[in-house]
Amino acid sequence: MPDRDRNFFLYVNMDKCEIEISKPPEKYSSLGGRALISSFILDNVDPICSPLGRFNKLIIAPGLLSHSSIPCTGRLSIGAKSPLTGTIKESNVGGTASKDICRLGYRAIVIEGRPESDKLYVLVITPDNVKLVEKPELKGKGNYETVKILKDEFGKRVSVLSIGPAGEMGMAAAGIAVTNIEGMPSRFAGRGGLGAVMGSKGIKAIVIDPKNLQLPKPVNSEKYKELLKDYVSRFKENPVTSTVLPTYGTANIVSITQELGAIPTRNFSEGRFEAADLINGYALKRLTDERGGKTGHPCYPGCIIKCSNIYNDPNGGYLTSGLEYETIVLLGSNCGIGDLDTIAKLDRLCDDYGIDTIETGAAVGVAMEAGVLNFGDGEGTIDLVHQIGRGTTLGRILGQGAGVTGKVFNVYRTPVVKNQSLAAYDPRALKGGGVTYATTPMGADHTNGNGLGGNSDPLRPEGQIEYSRYFQIAAAYIDSLGLCWFTRGPLLGNLELLAEISNSYLGLNLTKDSFEMLGKQVISTEKEFNQRAGFNSSHDRLPEFFKLEPLKPHNVVFDVPDEELDNVHNW
Repeated sequence: MPDRDRNFFLYVNMDKCEIEISKPPEKYSSLGGRALISSFILDNVDPICSPLGRFNKLIIAPGLLSHSSIPCTGRLSIGAKSPLTGTIKESNVGGTASKDICRLGYRAIVIEGRPESDKLYVLVITPDNVKLVEKPELKGKGNYETVKILKDEFGKRVSVLSIGPAGEMGMAAAGIAVTNIEGMPSRFAGRGGLGAVMGSKGIKAIVIDPKNLQLPKPVNSEKYKELLKDYVSRFKENPVTSTVLPTYGTANIVSITQELGAIPTRNFSEGRFEAADLINGYALKRLTDERGGKTGHPCYPGCIIKCSNIYNDPNGGYLTSGLEYETIVLLGSNCGIGDLDTIAKLDRLCDDYGIDTIETGAAVGVAMEAGVLNFGDGEGTIDLVHQIGRGTTLGRILGQGAGVTGKVFNVYRTPVVKNQSLAAYDPRALKGGGVTYATTPMGADHTNGNGLGGNSDPLRPEGQIEYSRYFQIAAAYIDSLGLCWFTRGPLLGNLELLAEISNSYLGLNLTKDSFEMLGKQVISTEKEFNQRAGFNSSHDRLPEFFKLEPLKPHNVVFDVPDEELDNVHNW
């Protein structure tokens, strides 16, 4: 097993069902998270390979700072060539797995090859052993039942990464569930179809048990303690991270986008939703408090922002956790559904079947546009998600995402870029987010800059290229460090502090400038992979309906010129 220098890769070869633990090339030793994934994939994955074939690789990598106890560094990156987009893909997730992988001393887990049989395996990782265990009894089971079975066998303390039926069936919108602090499979690496990649490798779940191993101590304990006080104070002084997010969670954004006229409504046909007050942060807080749920809940150990929640049903029983803005809007207003209980049921089903809530909500919205279902039909939407889980013909169409759904039903208004659905910010009213959707290397991706928080008027094209460039670079290094995206408020203006506390803990030599250099390097690496896979600037465009159909209430279109889009990554 690895020693404590935290520089080992765990390779799992599914061609031969063999496991190898080895030192990676030196170039990867100072990388983590998204940076490690992008570099490794460019070096080791054929850009024109089949995403669900033998030559794709699934890489699971904690952030560079996840090997520390610095608060808010517990995010996990999972990557591969995407079966949804055909591009490189990194999906970022909370939960307990990242820190547990670090406790075991691994920098990355690499799953490669493809078993010739249809056997189903669980990868079990402990301090003493790594093994593949055949588990045919888990075939077709949802994530909740799968995790319960595995925790009953391997212990309540373990972290579990798992896929549901959608991943087993190879659906391009399938994700990977990660257990939260309570052991529920409710944290999700949802975007890009990585659950299908994991399913193609014959892996149903990964069980991680660090036993009593701890994270390493700071290299300079005194310096770290001194800097930690300043670091934590930045979060306490920021009203968003100290008050808004712990109280209302990301659902607070519903009221913001509603006011801005940017909340996707009925398949991106309008920018305001008449029932927004029934699904916003205030409504979520009220129902959560009334039913004995919880707000101010951390999505992983060591989080001091605590934007997550536990949402109970009307009888006070657990329904789902981590009911977030993107899910609420894509499965809510985008489908014309204004009931939080229905949205929470849909969230639970998507988590259980292992399907991305964003892609599913967009696909259902497109199907509603086609007349498959009426907008606002909550029970009908629940049935559609069940069909995804059962693998009916209609369910398999929806499970391939909004792009395929739009093609099958000939829907003009299909909100995808590089075949990945837009998230919950209409780019006509948040044009900086539209630039990001169009140009990020991984398809329409809100976590690289959603259009909120910039200095320019979000309704005007001026300044949006600069906005998007800044936040795409920031997102790339934040994901590489293992930081939560919401740390940007306290930390982006204090990068010297971030460098100093990182150096004091892990003995690094980071400077303020290191972060921007890292972000640019990551994006350039991802773009190089995509170019080798056949992508060019013509793919960095929003669907034309955003340019032609004015969005109510502001009656604006997306009008950032194409030639400006082509210059976002010119640094």
